[in-house]
Amino acid sequence: MREPLSVVVTTYNSAGTLEACLASVAWADEIVVLDSGSTDATAAIAQRYGARVQVQPFAGYSAQKQAAIDLARHRWVLLLDSDEALPADAADPVRRALESPPCAGFQLWRREWVFWRWQSPRARLNHYVRLFDRERARMSGHSVHESVQVDGPVRVLDVVLDHYGEPDIAGRVDKANRYSSLQAAEGRPRRQAWLGWRMVAYPSVAFLRYYLLRGHWRAGWAGFIAARVHAFYAFLKYAKLHEARMRGRAGGR
Repeated sequence: MREPLSVVVTTYNSAGTLEACLASVAWADEIVVLDSGSTDATAAIAQRYGARVQVQPFAGYSAQKQAAIDLARHRWVLLLDSDEALPADAADPVRRALESPPCAGFQLWRREWVFWRWQSPRARLNHYVRLFDRERARMSGHSVHESVQVDGPVRVLDVVLDHYGEPDIAGRVDKANRYSSLQAAEGRPRRQAWLGWRMVAYPSVAFLRYYLLRGHWRAGWAGFIAARVHAFYAFLKYAKLHEARMRGRAGGR
């Protein structure tokens, strides 16, 4: 007997991508949308797909997703971002996975839209736990790059999510600025050793890892630009930690 499935999505002014997201999981037993107070057509789109919509102020990425998971009526949850969509043929493998599931969670692959094209099919895909038994899983609690932490075995499901992400360079740079501020705030209570050298060296390491090791050089200029923004994000994270340290030594001036 197959376990029923709740699809859980957190939203904020997500009208541009939410329709594709919800259309890709219209076959699920339940769709839950937790909105942060959108002022666009997000709620109307969610209701059109029969989603159960609730609203609460944004509590942070990890906490907001955990609150959405807690709203699910079913034990097994598929967690999606509002700018992600499953492929058209995903229903069958997901349903098969939920027939006497052999584990506590499944990782799904994800391919990235890079400004004006999809990443190369020969580039390395990331994978994330997105389908899981919510009674054996919790969000990690990190301020950014939050993840599902599962108490039990995890397997990989052969399903590839489409992630549309930021539609342009400006959006990705803005995200790098916001995320680096959150990561710097999260890192301030901990003593960071060799902070200056990290600020100098790590951006180049981040660029090479993203561009060469993950294969984004195959996406041409789109991959190069994305790798440079990724390196800038790494620089900002350590630069903001350094700034906070210097301000602390100067008595907050």
